[in-house]
Amino acid sequence: MNKALETLKERGFFQQCTDIDGLSELMDKGPVTFYVGTDPTGPSLHIGHMVPIFALRHLRAAGHIGVVLIGGGTARIGDPSGKTEMRKMITYEQIDENVKLFEKQLDNFVDFDGKTAFADNNANWLADLNYINFLREIGSCFSVNKMLSYEAYKQRMEKGLSFIEFNYQLLQSYDFLKLYDRHNCCLQIGGDDQWGNITAGIDLIRRKRGSNAKAFGLTFPLVTRSDGKKMGKTEKGAVFINKDMTSVYDFFQYWRNVADADVRKFLLLFSFLPISEIDEICAGDINQAKEKLAYEVTKEIHGKDEADKALAGAKAAFGGGGDKSAMPTVEIAKGDLEVGMGIIDLYATAKLGGSKSDIRRLIQGGGAQINGEKVTDIKMSVTLANVDKNNEIILKAGKKKFCRIVIV
Repeated sequence: MNKALETLKERGFFQQCTDIDGLSELMDKGPVTFYVGTDPTGPSLHIGHMVPIFALRHLRAAGHIGVVLIGGGTARIGDPSGKTEMRKMITYEQIDENVKLFEKQLDNFVDFDGKTAFADNNANWLADLNYINFLREIGSCFSVNKMLSYEAYKQRMEKGLSFIEFNYQLLQSYDFLKLYDRHNCCLQIGGDDQWGNITAGIDLIRRKRGSNAKAFGLTFPLVTRSDGKKMGKTEKGAVFINKDMTSVYDFFQYWRNVADADVRKFLLLFSFLPISEIDEICAGDINQAKEKLAYEVTKEIHGKDEADKALAGAKAAFGGGGDKSAMPTVEIAKGDLEVGMGIIDLYATAKLGGSKSDIRRLIQGGGAQINGEKVTDIKMSVTLANVDKNNEIILKAGKKKFCRIVIV
């Protein structure tokens, strides 16, 4: 097997391939152009979006050419794959804004150079399609019976599949055809829930460009945690790349707190450390391995400086030294504490513990601490007497959540 494909397989980026031998042979001959798609249906990528983008960097490092297709066109419909209900429609203007945000985030991670890696936008060819011509040229190549046999559509048929979503596979297949023509792109990679869309695109290329046209598909397993839940989800929602939506500290802590059984798998998928080094790390202390995982992923997504700050903040929060300024921080006016602030209100201001009812239960359950001391009274008034010599208060919720209150 081609070395690049071996790397993907060893690191967990391999579920199935339409023709592994043919793809391996083609890759051995020289650079192959491949693509991964992502629809900008929100204002930020989340960590689940990044799985194929990490794979892109591995393939690029092996000499192949990666295209990230940002779905400014397909986002107008929404992919039904893996969804239990239709996506909420957003305006074209919002989609266009999301495209810009996605491209910036991806450029920070991939470093598009226009030659070995670059972005494209399917709105360039989908936005102004002539519907009648599209149905004649492309729709005629698809069998409704075959489309309904794909798992993505079968699942949605039980709850209701809109006609607009039913068109999605045609559009994604057309994307593959367009990229084949525009960039000589012959490989699509993505999560295994995209298998039906990918194979439909390959079939369309062969129908329109001849039986000798070479096109391939490769999918990855859908990444789940050891408890079976979807990776990258927390009680607050998705773990976003945008640090205004998921702070760098919270991003770091997400990885620091993964289950022991997930550490090696996530190091393989979300870092570029050699496998031998990963095995050595995982053979040692599990908490150090988790810290290494958190640091490496944060470094790749947010940069070394931000990863250093997050690590320092975590060490400060958990009593191992470090820079407290790197902890999640909220400023409180000195005057508010001169008259006293209720402990529940203080936790709510710090956005620590959830709703006020949640905070009340947290305190009653013994999970709240102020400057290392357990809070036992839900009616406690926090005053300047609770401020330490550094002019701050450290709040803790449960075992893993902290906030630094700075008095100004």
